[in-house]
Amino acid sequence: MHCGQFRQQFTRRDMLKQCANGFGAAALTALLQDRAFSGEATDKTHFPPKAKNVIFLYMDGGPSQVDTFDPKPLLTKYNGKSPSDFFKVEATQFDNVGKVLESPWKFKPYGESGNPVSDLFPNIGECVDDLAVIRSVVSQFPEHTFANYFLHTGSGLQGRPSMGAWVNYGLGSECQNLPGFVVINGGLIPPGGLDCFNSGFLPASFQGSVFKPGGSGIANVKRQEKLAQTQQQKLKLMQQLDRFKQLQSGVHDEIESAISNYELAYKMQLAIPDLMSFTRESQSTLDLYGFNAKYKPTQIYAAECLLARRLIERGVRFVELTCTSVSSDRWDQHSNLKRDHENNARAVDQPIAGLLKDLKQRGLLESTLVIWGGEFGRTPFAQGKNGRDHNPFGFTMWMAGGGVKGGVTYGATDEWGYKVVENRVEIHDIHATMLHLLGLDHTKSTFRFGGRDMRLTDVHGHVIHDVIS
Repeated sequence: MHCGQFRQQFTRRDMLKQCANGFGAAALTALLQDRAFSGEATDKTHFPPKAKNVIFLYMDGGPSQVDTFDPKPLLTKYNGKSPSDFFKVEATQFDNVGKVLESPWKFKPYGESGNPVSDLFPNIGECVDDLAVIRSVVSQFPEHTFANYFLHTGSGLQGRPSMGAWVNYGLGSECQNLPGFVVINGGLIPPGGLDCFNSGFLPASFQGSVFKPGGSGIANVKRQEKLAQTQQQKLKLMQQLDRFKQLQSGVHDEIESAISNYELAYKMQLAIPDLMSFTRESQSTLDLYGFNAKYKPTQIYAAECLLARRLIERGVRFVELTCTSVSSDRWDQHSNLKRDHENNARAVDQPIAGLLKDLKQRGLLESTLVIWGGEFGRTPFAQGKNGRDHNPFGFTMWMAGGGVKGGVTYGATDEWGYKVVENRVEIHDIHATMLHLLGLDHTKSTFRFGGRDMRLTDVHGHVIHDVIS
């Protein structure tokens, strides 16, 4: 006791007799806190959800909208002309403005919707009737690090919670033995680093856990001790020490999260080997994703996409995929646009299409929201001779599944693909729509910090109802 007085000692048998009901209540409380057991998953939402899980296909670096999903014939007509003759050129990241640059790729209509897709994505084009292509996204930041923070956390400042952490905090996980928020690292951690996936001021247990798409998935997943009993004794001692520290200094998020993470890590020792083993997948499934591709980055991203499907099957709430290395830069082509955009597209096109088709045939696409996009787009004019600079004034993202209308386009950029002219969409609107599809009102999904109720969308955000089915 803090007053220095202590209760009289009693035997272990007396303690168990007096505390048995307390132990049972504590165990039941722990189970009820997990929505997978309490049956309260839908009760915790503000309205019935259309989606249960999210897969975010993060295209690090900023794909060019005018070369992927937003065709602009005017670029071909005025290819090689000075862009300043036609419109005001805003300051660019590297101040190296070249001529109007036509797309090196042709567009053609796909599916019943007839929506155009670049030759960069022939496989994704086959899935266009499942996509809601949003052509009018804008960002507040033209530089990678700040734009990455903004895309992931709704703020250009470092240290805010990632959208995956917000979803994990708001809904919890339906999985007992895996993290609720998983980042699959294809080899490229984005500018801004791991803070893009952090929990910020939310409890640390909601931060993203980084997996690799092959091997053991995570380091040290196998116990080092020869006997399981030895490991259990070590973990028991650590737990006792953590609890003792709590008695001394009170409850702290860092200690609670450490205890929670150790408990989860122990469960993961059994779950991870099964998760990472693709031996039970049929050869046709592996071929669908691109495991047999000649291009090594395609194989890596295929493993990422298949692992993402396996994670959401097990109840993981939010999965983010990072890009693979294609021996040049990610989607950030300040030069060599044709070569490097083709390499990046070659890495992800078949695996993403495979993921969408696989989710659909398994009946999982209805409950899984898939989001594709980068932190900004590219300029319709060249940087130098054969690259494109950063463009935050208008770019494309798309959504699929999870209550999204398929085969539609929303918003528009001008005839050059430079700036938004119709249905402007902020990153906050993307976040608000994502939360809405998960059954959460973004204005009510808050956490008290710094003297006010904080939220992913801050004081902004509107749900894009036109892309919701």
